[in-house]
Amino acid sequence: MTTLLGKRVLVLEDEAMIAAMVEEMLTELGAIVVGPAGTIERGLCLATDEQLDAALLDVNIRSARVDPVAAVLLSRGVPVVFATGYGQSAVDGSTRAPILEKPYTQEKLGAALNDALRKHRNHSDMGAGR
Repeated sequence: MTTLLGKRVLVLEDEAMIAAMVEEMLTELGAIVVGPAGTIERGLCLATDEQLDAALLDVNIRSARVDPVAAVLLSRGVPVVFATGYGQSAVDGSTRAPILEKPYTQEKLGAALNDALRKHRNHSDMGAGR
């Protein structure tokens, strides 16, 4: 299992208590938390300007979809994990990004991010072999 040690992970979450909990979980897993961002605008700035290894995005931020932030991250080749309390149907399946159902544990968070990083690495390796 890949570790998150030293990985820079953007967190986009508008609920302060959840953001603090996620930040603590990721720190315990060895990740470096970028953010957390609580608005789409701040998320877009961090997604554009920061060096990132992965991102955890709440699907709905203050009643707005997180799609613009996800699009920036995916265009930069940053693996994304979506967090939602609304089930699988809340996320556009075309991204093939892992979906983390709320509420989640530290173990599930780590597994989802590791899965996203592994898939991204495997996809990059296949592209390099062409």
